[in-house]
Amino acid sequence: MSGGPEHVLVVGAGLGGIRVVEQLRQAGYEGRISLVGAEEHPPYDRPPLSKQLLAGEWEAERIALKDDAALEDLGVRLYLGLPAVALRPGEVELADGSVLSADAIVLATGVVARTLPGQPDTVHTLRTLDDALALRTELEKASSLLVVGAGFIGAEVASTAVAKGVAVTVVEAAPVPLVRGLGEEVGAMAGRLIREGGVDLRLGTALKRFTEDGVQLADGSTLSADVVVVGIGGRPDLEWLTDTGLDLVDGVPCDEQGRVLGLDGVWALGDMASWRDPEGEGHHRHEHWTSTSDQATVVARAITDTEAPPATVPYFWSDQFGLKIQLIGRPDLADSVEQLQGEGLDGGAIKGTVAGYFAGERLVAVAGFGAARYVVRYRALLQQKADRAAARELAASFAPKP
Repeated sequence: MSGGPEHVLVVGAGLGGIRVVEQLRQAGYEGRISLVGAEEHPPYDRPPLSKQLLAGEWEAERIALKDDAALEDLGVRLYLGLPAVALRPGEVELADGSVLSADAIVLATGVVARTLPGQPDTVHTLRTLDDALALRTELEKASSLLVVGAGFIGAEVASTAVAKGVAVTVVEAAPVPLVRGLGEEVGAMAGRLIREGGVDLRLGTALKRFTEDGVQLADGSTLSADVVVVGIGGRPDLEWLTDTGLDLVDGVPCDEQGRVLGLDGVWALGDMASWRDPEGEGHHRHEHWTSTSDQATVVARAITDTEAPPATVPYFWSDQFGLKIQLIGRPDLADSVEQLQGEGLDGGAIKGTVAGYFAGERLVAVAGFGAARYVVRYRALLQQKADRAAARELAASFAPKP
């Protein structure tokens, strides 16, 4: 391409950052690209941290998103182990005091693990490669694990630990696990999966404080374990942007192409970014792997002024207790849930269950448990904004013929 920015500076060397670099080159951008990362590690994939890497099945080299040769081919200059500390018009200051100037800046710093008040340094969180390796070392010699938080990370860590023969207890303050991602009905079924997987799951259990070897609960009882992990999600990494004047209540506000509202020449994507919601008047933050990749393509096309990619449907997956949980669409838009296949929501077998989420009569999301060959077929219906009748018709087509 000709014209456009001479230097693109990407802040955040995770999935979003490296995908922007790739997409810029694929769009024909031949200018200078710099990639800043807070961690010393080259870009790596995060989903395996709580699964294959934590289990010891994979080593760190296997989760690299690009090896040295591939990074060299992209022609990107790396600044690793240098967190960004300030954003000013046309420039970013790094932790060592150096300043990088650019005429296009992309923010992709993701989230950092949430912690609880009074959380000791001996209690683990899981967000980075170093976190995962440290936790893996502890689990190798542990016989018991206490997980605070029954979200996706907490459930995946519990699943991995159970498979290693560790006795696992999970405490969750909410009455239903995974409720933020799956809603109450499907979240309750996911809780049954956790229990059937061999975990002592305690719901509606508030934490009062940490003790020397565990926690004290709100009712005064205590739980102890060899290893304690807090898995209560992440918060956008935004502290370094506090002097920009942006409204950072729920991420960096952006338009539908990732342009930061109120800052010229700046884009944001991934977990830290709140893009204009095509389904409503506000903004929405997508905290999923595939959404980050999709947004990277949109941002790269906007920077290079090339054709925008077609709209996509959000997708998320989680591997736990022998099943792949898949979620397509926006369950946050739904006002009702209907079991399309299987028996899990009725108390039967969880494997093979597919749930449809509806806003009125419109299908807005689909969740499947060990039902990958079915779930993928619903994507087209979601893209078409199909109704309940169409979802039921598709579900009926999967039924065995008499």
